[in-house]
Amino acid sequence: MKDLTDISAVMNDIGRRAKAAARVLAYASAERKHAALIAAADAVWAKRDEIIEANAKDMEFGRDKGLSDAMLDRLLLTEDRIRGIVDSLRTVSEQPDPVGEVIEEWDRPTGLHIKRVRTPLGVIGVIYESRPNVTADAGALCLKAGNAVILRGGSESFHSSGAIHACLVEGLKAANLPEDAIQLVPTRDRAAVQDMLTMTDYIDVIVPRGGKGLVGLVQREARVPVFAHLEGIVHIYVDKDADPVKALNVVMNAKTRRTGICGAAECLLIHRDVVDTIGQGLVKSLLNAGVEVRAGEVLQAIEGTTQAAPEDWGKEYLDSIIAAKVVDDLDAAIDHINTYSSNHTDCIITEDDAAADKFFERIDSAILMRNASTQFADGGEFGMGAEIGIATGKMHARGPVGATQLTSFKYIVEGDGTTRA
Repeated sequence: MKDLTDISAVMNDIGRRAKAAARVLAYASAERKHAALIAAADAVWAKRDEIIEANAKDMEFGRDKGLSDAMLDRLLLTEDRIRGIVDSLRTVSEQPDPVGEVIEEWDRPTGLHIKRVRTPLGVIGVIYESRPNVTADAGALCLKAGNAVILRGGSESFHSSGAIHACLVEGLKAANLPEDAIQLVPTRDRAAVQDMLTMTDYIDVIVPRGGKGLVGLVQREARVPVFAHLEGIVHIYVDKDADPVKALNVVMNAKTRRTGICGAAECLLIHRDVVDTIGQGLVKSLLNAGVEVRAGEVLQAIEGTTQAAPEDWGKEYLDSIIAAKVVDDLDAAIDHINTYSSNHTDCIITEDDAAADKFFERIDSAILMRNASTQFADGGEFGMGAEIGIATGKMHARGPVGATQLTSFKYIVEGDGTTRA
């Protein structure tokens, strides 16, 4: 049993072992990584009852801690959700191995042949909160890209993450890969997070996945490079040329399917020309679905809405609440989004190609959508099998971070006794 009283010693040991494992993974064959993920998927399904039992402990802990219904929903594991974890592991396993992919190659007049080739990042630290499926997603994607990973799950998902992690280790063993390739921090102590943020000798990239408090802490204090998004302040703009049926379907799904995920719509903008038609219908449908609508001046006339406060614009609710206002035109919608967006995901509903083109051109969020629910802002829905997070910065990775985004590259330069004049 490890002595967990000296957190720094524990974390340094984990980092040292992760770095050693990363050296082996860097040249591990695609077949062995595939085998590890298939074996892990089989183990998760075989042990689903144990995982659900562990999750029940976490749910009790979360309720005692006072987590909201939306956050408890993020934490909950059912047999269907475990099937989703298994499917995700299998999907990642079947994807092309990105390591060694030749991104580009060319010849120089000097006689050199140059290739740019994908290579693993090394050791990735993932810090996340209540969603235990992140344990599987992050472990699988990092392994696929030839990286070792140090996982630090939230205190709420401690038992669930541990049960899933044990299945990932079974997969590594079955494929004869280093067990230290996927490690889970074995303590709830927050000092472990502080250590991870400064482990520049061992960790190459930190990926925080959670609420504003966690991500803000990581971005402020990390000495290791960070892939992160601070908030998912997601807007939907309903244009004057929107199809009413599409608008209703998209808005209702984007807000109500799951309110506690980062792709959930948080602000609805309605063109003034359709406020008395499509706008009325949307707001009333949201209210009927139990959504609190915090309305701007014009929409306050609709019975059941509440008055929006200045701080409601640019707020991530992660709950059955949405801010809504009328805008004069497309330009006003773009101005509002550029003022309040977190550069995560924003959507336009319109049948006008020119309006959609302008929306896509003038807004610089990581994901832009047209006539589609923002709940599709997810690496699995993009065909990546899973995601380690949504990156809203502009360096290296942006949008859903899958296996390919967890690689860097190196140059391979070949000559034939070639010398420089």
